[in-house]
Amino acid sequence: MSFSQLHPNIRIRIVTSFLTRLVGNMIFPFMAIYFSAKLGPAITGLLLVLTVCAQILMGFYGGYLADRWGRKKVMVYGQWIQCFALFIMMAANSPWLDSAWLTFAMMLVQNASNGMINPAADAMLIDVSTKENRTYMYGINYWSNNLSIALGSVVGGLLFATHRFELLLTLTAISFFILVIISFCIKESYQPKPMNHVGTGTGILRDMVASYKLVMTDRRFILFSLSGMLIFAPEFQTPNYIAVRLAQEFAPQSFDLFDWFSVELTGIKIFSLIQLENTLLVVLFSLAVTKLIEHLKEAPALYTSGLMYIAGYSLIMYSNSLIVILAAVLISTMGELIHAPIRQTYLAQIVKDDLRSSYMAVNGLVVPGARIMGAVGITLGAVLPSYLMALLIFSLGIVGVMLTRSIVLPMDSKERLLPHTKEEAAR
Repeated sequence: MSFSQLHPNIRIRIVTSFLTRLVGNMIFPFMAIYFSAKLGPAITGLLLVLTVCAQILMGFYGGYLADRWGRKKVMVYGQWIQCFALFIMMAANSPWLDSAWLTFAMMLVQNASNGMINPAADAMLIDVSTKENRTYMYGINYWSNNLSIALGSVVGGLLFATHRFELLLTLTAISFFILVIISFCIKESYQPKPMNHVGTGTGILRDMVASYKLVMTDRRFILFSLSGMLIFAPEFQTPNYIAVRLAQEFAPQSFDLFDWFSVELTGIKIFSLIQLENTLLVVLFSLAVTKLIEHLKEAPALYTSGLMYIAGYSLIMYSNSLIVILAAVLISTMGELIHAPIRQTYLAQIVKDDLRSSYMAVNGLVVPGARIMGAVGITLGAVLPSYLMALLIFSLGIVGVMLTRSIVLPMDSKERLLPHTKEEAAR
């Protein structure tokens, strides 16, 4: 399998997503600093929560529309909204205008447009991929996303404070370029079935509620999403509980490199080192691991990598040994690289064809849910000792792996039986 063998829609989506995330990560991770300086930390926290809520809510609406209208139409409309929001946001940070509130309003609209686009784009990837190439597709996409985050964060750290207008100008230009690409190069991947006219207002709302009711009553999908939330929750302890614990518990250590210089490692520096090691490993080894996955049995690899992931983070949550922490980051990252694309492949098999975007909108709650669990970790960490926190997270992760196995095992068993069923039918 190679990148050129993927469907053109997939290649376009991966490239355009990389460009958007690359420049976006030069800007949006630093907006909290901008708003704190302009409006104060208390208001900033509330505003950032509102942007997340807007993305989630619009994700549900976008998922519903993509199943009713088709993927491309929703993506084009969402991209038009994003272009408008980014253009005004750029103007609000120009040499002629400086408005924090207008910047926030447009950031809110931009997040909402992302919520509208993402379920349609995710469903489109499933539409045009096959079971055989999905793991490779998701592996490439995962590597691309992490590379854009790594590069964007570095450049943003250097340029955001002094060249915010130029960065927003670049992002706006890229957004208009992507609008042209989506409009003229992407092919519609889903033709919705003709439906009875649902009218407007309450009729649409009633139909949307009915659609999501079908999704929420899919026990297999809900359990699979819940298992993902439990498995991925440890990662979001890193910027929360783990950062606080290391700052409080890690005893500073000095390292001398011959007679050239000496460096003191504190808990905060170890936290930064964890982030750096994880990023470098993901960027450097994602493609190699994606190739490796092609030679592995998917189900055992999914369980084993899940265990590696949670075991690594559990060690980081407890240990104060630099060597153990660095080794644990290696274990957890390798587990992450194997687990994420295989999980996405199984998810694509679980979702129903006529409600794919709605399914992907609900699945979009996995990351916010894991983030909430990460935030709760700070509160629990103030009460529980580190070894109990590590045990708690490890136990939740084990539950997640067992839930995953309870879903995947029947799926694989059914697939193995299908050839025999067909042979019997032929007789």
